Amino acid sequence: MYKALDIWLPAYLAQAKKRPWPHRGAQPLTICLAVADHFEPFWAGADEETASARLAAWERDLPRLVEGLADSRERPPQHDFFYPLEDYRPKVLDRLAALREQGLGEVEVHLHHHGESAAQLEDMLTGYAHKLHSRHGLLATDPDSGQVTYGFIHGNWSLDNSRPDGQWCGRNDEIGILARTGCYADFTLPSAPSPTQTRIINSIYYASDEPARPKSHDSGRPARVGLAPEGDLLLVQGVLALNWRQRKMGLLPRLETSDLGAHLPPDPGRIPLWLRFAPAVEGAEHIRFLKLSCHGAPEKNHASLLGEAARRTLGELCTRYNDGQRYRLLFVNCREMVQAIHALERGEPLPW
Repeated sequence: MYKALDIWLPAYLAQAKKRPWPHRGAQPLTICLAVADHFEPFWAGADEETASARLAAWERDLPRLVEGLADSRERPPQHDFFYPLEDYRPKVLDRLAALREQGLGEVEVHLHHHGESAAQLEDMLTGYAHKLHSRHGLLATDPDSGQVTYGFIHGNWSLDNSRPDGQWCGRNDEIGILARTGCYADFTLPSAPSPTQTRIINSIYYASDEPARPKSHDSGRPARVGLAPEGDLLLVQGVLALNWRQRKMGLLPRLETSDLGAHLPPDPGRIPLWLRFAPAVEGAEHIRFLKLSCHGAPEKNHASLLGEAARRTLGELCTRYNDGQRYRLLFVNCREMVQAIHALERGEPLPW
């Protein structure tokens, strides 16, 4: 868990000095919370029957999980399914679209790949986005260009060929390809302790593609009130921090990556750390964008993500962190999260 510390620890130590907790601002702390699920029902080579059963667990238990829970607008928690391009099955996408129709979240793009040409990768992403939109009623179009747009998660965290061994991607120009094919934001990170982790952490920022080298998103310009979008791709990161309240072997701090699962179950005790380090648009630090992530399909994670631990954590957010005085909670999907970011950049209030 402590691999590649040199990549991100200096940035973390600098942030820790500047981010006190609890929040004591003049305005309530607004929490925009989204969940990005790397949803892979065919994980580990599963057959059609196993994949269908994994999806059935979410069809059955997700409505139960969120029943009676609501944010400051009386909206239930949202859960976005980032579904792998390479595992496309029309019946699976139709079932995910039905969850979307129930108001439980969105479906976005996930991809594991390696070695395609730029043209091949561009065709893959464009074709998949159009298929999700035209055949399944998913995704949305840009109101000006008419292009189908999508949120993105890179399989194996290897965005822009960021693994040192060059595996699981192979394209140094991937950020530019994503921009051309309608990606409205990337939600891959954090990836620590993987060496694919960037030096920028706990941030919302713009990366510019440098096709001559990998990992162009290792640097970028933060989103800021009053500044228009810049560069090729917006990246919305989850929280990366050291959790001294949950120690390994009673001594070393556990790594907090805002990930949820059997290895890191949802826990109300994690919420203060999430809120302390959740990214913000510079100039609007009273609004935090908390992106949690998970791998929801494998059976080993169902109890943590759909059971009592998740219900208890969501309940804590809906009560203690939604009192209207110190905190205001907004359950959003990933697309709405980005819409809110752009509103703040324009100097406008949140859309809700």
